Amino acid sequence: QLVESGGGLVEAGGSLRLSCAASGRSFSSYNMGWFRRAPGREREFVATSSWNAGNTDYADSVKGRFTISRDNAKNTVYLQMNSLKPEDSAVYYCAADLSWSRVRDGRPTYWGQGTQVTVSS
Repeated sequence: QLVESGGGLVEAGGSLRLSCAASGRSFSSYNMGWFRRAPGREREFVATSSWNAGNTDYADSVKGRFTISRDNAKNTVYLQMNSLKPEDSAVYYCAADLSWSRVRDGRPTYWGQGTQVTVSS
């Protein structure tokens, strides 16, 4: 089970940190990702971290502004979002899979329920 938190309303230029808490004892084996869906748009990839955080990848639209990290001891993955823009407004979803490619390709097995991020201009 994946549970996101940390969403909210923030002004443009501000920051938020999303958290995703995972249940289960094998969290450290999973590749983790963040995705988002804005109203009227397709779900899109945001960031991913390999099981040991040795590899990360980001969507071009968030590179240099967002950072994914994980704490395997706490079974938690984070998404630090800085310099937020109104176009970052969306529901953000945490996802997990044993396969890196499935996460990167938007086909992870496990999904959270999402947390709303709204950036005002």
